[in-house]
Amino acid sequence: MNKSIVIILLPVLLFSCSLNSGSSFWSKRNIDKEQKILSIKQISKKEEILLKEVNKNLEIKLSNFKKENFNLRYFDNNLGRTDYHGELKSISRFKFSKIKKFDEYEPEIILHNNNVIFFDNKGTILKFDKNSKLVWKKNYYSKSEKKLNPILFFSASDDLLIVVDTIARYFAININTGDLIWTNYNNSPFNSQIKIFKNKFYVVDANNTLYCYSLKTGETIWSFKTDKPLIKSQKRNSLIIKKNNVIFNNSVGDITAVNLENGDLVWQTPTQSKKIYDESMFFKNSDLIAAKSSVIFSNNNNGFFSLDVDSGLLNWKQRINSNVRPVSFNNLIFSITNEGYLVVIDEEKGNLIRSNYLLNDFKKKKRDKIKPVGFIVGKNNIYSTLNNGKLLVIDIKKGLVQTIIKIDKEKISSPIVQGQNLYVTKNNSIIKLN
Repeated sequence: MNKSIVIILLPVLLFSCSLNSGSSFWSKRNIDKEQKILSIKQISKKEEILLKEVNKNLEIKLSNFKKENFNLRYFDNNLGRTDYHGELKSISRFKFSKIKKFDEYEPEIILHNNNVIFFDNKGTILKFDKNSKLVWKKNYYSKSEKKLNPILFFSASDDLLIVVDTIARYFAININTGDLIWTNYNNSPFNSQIKIFKNKFYVVDANNTLYCYSLKTGETIWSFKTDKPLIKSQKRNSLIIKKNNVIFNNSVGDITAVNLENGDLVWQTPTQSKKIYDESMFFKNSDLIAAKSSVIFSNNNNGFFSLDVDSGLLNWKQRINSNVRPVSFNNLIFSITNEGYLVVIDEEKGNLIRSNYLLNDFKKKKRDKIKPVGFIVGKNNIYSTLNNGKLLVIDIKKGLVQTIIKIDKEKISSPIVQGQNLYVTKNNSIIKLN
């Protein structure tokens, strides 16, 4: 079933109300959980992309759960298999002023030492403890900047929180107190993950330039430019750190590895034809992940790739259409396609092991509009959020949907877990399920 295509890769030299430190602002409700076991039907093949079930009755054997190193997850972007097995009996919310551009970007909650950090529509940063109690809130934007409704991206290391945004500001604050340490401006907005390594941090701006900044002062240490898009994409760029290199994608489909210390090019692999330059606003890569000696990612242009981490050469390619972050564990890769299939792929050879259709329980006329947002792999189940506000609980072994939970009527973010709490966000609230 491996549809690998041989290609030549050329190496190239929150607030509606006032706040206090109490947790009473988190409104709670019980979840009316309905068990829904899907009856899977065969889907006809269309073009060459995956639009059918494969080995749908094959059970995936799960080994005993093994806790993975958090630092590896951070640098590899690979969430792996977590120990999450929450009961999902209740939902609590913290509401804030509506983020106007929430659907256009991918803002994420950051978890740090059992604390939860997010922001509202005016750029106010919020920190909650494990009991959902507000620890602090801070806003460092001017009146005119607040009107621009910045989208914020975070990364934390020790006592430092690094913030970059869509209005070209970046700054550092003390994560314990919320006090500002330094602030600076870039020539272009940011729309990227941030990776902190030792005394530096790395981020990509909207012009597809990778920056290495000093963690202490915010000064530029070096930068590396890749092809500038004609139209700026709203898909967040992704970075991983592997073998003394920072590897990142840009909005036109290039994957680039540069040396962490000096920014020298190690390799660069184009994955799209030049026509994507005219369509970059609609082109979407998944986040990159590192799995052993490979870089794994996919896109909404029917490409699922494995590249050699040392050379950037193609290991394999599948005709699978997905822009959600994949997960790798037990030599298997899990992903969910934009058409609603849970796919399991052999990490080494790229062979498709199993695919299961997840949307049969939704009305046919609505299925084309339902898209996966993201997912996590728990101890026994996969938890996937959808753009219609639903959460699917999927049995890993059989690939069948066990439960469909209605969280909201609108798009919710990719899930993230802390202990046995599962968090998602929407445009006006943080939502905790436990």
